[in-house]
Amino acid sequence: MMQTFFPLRLGAVVLSAVLAGCSMAPVYERPEAPIPGQWNQADTAAQSGASAAATLDWQSFVTDEPLRQLIALALDNNRDLRQAVLNIEAARAQYRIERADRLPGINAQGTGTRQRVPGDLSSTGSAGVQSSYQAGIGLTAFEIDLFGRVRSLSDAALQEYLATEETAHSTRISLVAEVIQAYLARDSAQRRLLVTQQTLDTRLASLELIVKRRQAGTATALDYQEALGLTEQARAERERMDREVRQAGNALGLLVGVNDLSPYLPQRLAEAPVLLQDIAAGAPSDLLERRPDILAAEHQLRSRNASIGAARAAFFPSISLTGLFGSSSADLSNLFDGGQRAWSFTPQITLPIFAGGRNMANLDLATVRKDIAVAQYEKTIQTAFKEVSDALAATDTLRREEASRRALAESSLEAMRLSEARYRGGVDSHLRYLDAQRSAFTDQLSYIEVSTQRQVALATLFKALGGGWPGVQPVAQ
Repeated sequence: MMQTFFPLRLGAVVLSAVLAGCSMAPVYERPEAPIPGQWNQADTAAQSGASAAATLDWQSFVTDEPLRQLIALALDNNRDLRQAVLNIEAARAQYRIERADRLPGINAQGTGTRQRVPGDLSSTGSAGVQSSYQAGIGLTAFEIDLFGRVRSLSDAALQEYLATEETAHSTRISLVAEVIQAYLARDSAQRRLLVTQQTLDTRLASLELIVKRRQAGTATALDYQEALGLTEQARAERERMDREVRQAGNALGLLVGVNDLSPYLPQRLAEAPVLLQDIAAGAPSDLLERRPDILAAEHQLRSRNASIGAARAAFFPSISLTGLFGSSSADLSNLFDGGQRAWSFTPQITLPIFAGGRNMANLDLATVRKDIAVAQYEKTIQTAFKEVSDALAATDTLRREEASRRALAESSLEAMRLSEARYRGGVDSHLRYLDAQRSAFTDQLSYIEVSTQRQVALATLFKALGGGWPGVQPVAQ
């Protein structure tokens, strides 16, 4: 009866001890965010009718269909994102390992021993060979977590896993933003290449006119050299723009991760903006709930907080259980015969008395690591606030600068047209016409660059806000 009752009693003792376990980790309290409660009023004054970032996904933010396809391809093929997803799997496996230590491990065990015993050690007084065989179900060194050491380690591993998940989410957001920025960079290079080619055509026509006038004796050699210099300048600029288009395409291809990008690239330049033009920032406190890097930093802080509990528990006694229920025999052939049932139960308690200051040092280390995590968490919040503030300032000022640059480019083109007409009519000098050409070319390029910078700033703002990306899903495994 004792043999039958023992496994049930042992299981009840283990279960009640596990349920009685507690955690000695400090009660977690989120540190106060070291940022103002509102954005700069000048940066947010123009956002009254803007769409809130928290209600948008990237498909709604991106209004250009070819760009949407490229982003979807990148989410499926980008190698950096694939590594981030695999890091999640590794962290999940590590958490499962730590969590498994909170439950007893039941194993099937079998042992056999044969030894020669000299006569003076034998109970019979004569030397001989003794045998012992044992088989059964065993519990090996299971720690009863009375003071929460194992639980704290499991909680720390869980928070590490959650932090890795948020880091991967941040990688997805960054990838979407990088694809948008690379697409915009290529689009800008294409537009500047088009303007440069048009300028080169205009200057070639102007050079041809100078040649004819020189033959007629109405243009000087200086006029010819100036026109030739501007033509070669435009030709050199065309090659530089062509190089930038190719390199921007290579950068986009690396992000998307496909062998041939040409089937997915648009055949003509977009006539409308590729992104939603107005985004509301919300309150700075919203960053704490939306930014994946802030969430990851907080999970790291929670992990360090749980590690303090494990370090504190090391000062208290630890109890482990080892047991076996099965059969034993001196003869292997009789091991599973009737009457050979056997059990053993070996509880062990360990009370730390002297460890050379190891436990105290481990507690100090865990506390310092938590303080470091607090500083990292606060720095992450401050960095996020700065990034959003910078992006708000950029989108606000670039919007007005873009309007001024557009008006300036249109004015320069009209001035060049008028200057050309006056030069052909003999009213103005060739030098003034050349200056008008230079100004028109420079102002057109400046307008394209500022327009691109504004679109990039919008993508940066959407990324910096950290919310509104529900359309970004994990890569399929």
